[in-house]
Amino acid sequence: MTTFSEHLTHSNSNFVKIVEVGPRDGLQNEKTPLTLDDRKNLILDLMKTGLKNIEVGSCVSAKWVPQMADSDVLFSQLPQDPNIQFSILTPNLKGFESALAVGCTEVAVFTAASESFTRKNINCTIDESFDKFSDVLALAKTHNIKVRGYVSCIVDCPYEGAISPEKVAYVAKRLLDMGCYEVSLGETIGTATPDRVKKVWDACLAQIHAEKLAGHFHNTYGMAIANIYQSLQQGIRIFDSSIAGLGGCPYAKGASGNVSTEDLYYLLSKMGFETGIDLDALMQASQNISQVLQRQNPSNYANAYWQTRCA
Repeated sequence: MTTFSEHLTHSNSNFVKIVEVGPRDGLQNEKTPLTLDDRKNLILDLMKTGLKNIEVGSCVSAKWVPQMADSDVLFSQLPQDPNIQFSILTPNLKGFESALAVGCTEVAVFTAASESFTRKNINCTIDESFDKFSDVLALAKTHNIKVRGYVSCIVDCPYEGAISPEKVAYVAKRLLDMGCYEVSLGETIGTATPDRVKKVWDACLAQIHAEKLAGHFHNTYGMAIANIYQSLQQGIRIFDSSIAGLGGCPYAKGASGNVSTEDLYYLLSKMGFETGIDLDALMQASQNISQVLQRQNPSNYANAYWQTRCA
């Protein structure tokens, strides 16, 4: 099945696909879980923005990630739009079955390019992580459900330090060979600089077509937009982002979250790329979730936007 956004990506080289991960990767790091209604309202706001790919949540144990409790219930309450692809993170077969039961047509699995991080995060080696979700990929194929892969720690690991670009390429290619239609490479702790990002893409693009790869950048040291710019120069046209810069990494001291969708929109629009985003709706969604969380929005563009509007 080809989604509306994928059609645009493949038919228009000037189009950049944005995967909104705020409702999952963003909110899963909140100290106080939001109510199901608050999470639903966030997604309803995002649906008005023109974003075509939204990660709803994660079917994981509420004991370990209470912020993602009842993600399958949340999914079932959302209005379905044929132009919007919802997805759910499903780290194991039980999670996949929960997503399947509510009619989810895209799921995600995750591993890392760091052995230490994989052990700390999901208590297994990288190769064992492939074994863990091989059943998910097999069942997904049977039910014609798309699977997206995530690879964490593509540049640095909080335990091992620098990660070999060749290791990243190996993990990404193996995910694709197993049946993932797309792999998102995550710069998890936000320490990368464009020169190091370039080396990762060089290694991956030597084996994998750019249309199969996405960039997922954290902004701990303010480098996310610079790293995305470098990625664009190398032909990457898919990026994950989070409304209002929601998120972070519990393993990175001072981590400030994912690159904000607002800042990504500004970069892309000013460079002449098409995103399909309605700016007014995006900024309203950004303001609403910031108010719910009662915090200052870290997005540079969002702050400049509202200052200009209020001047």
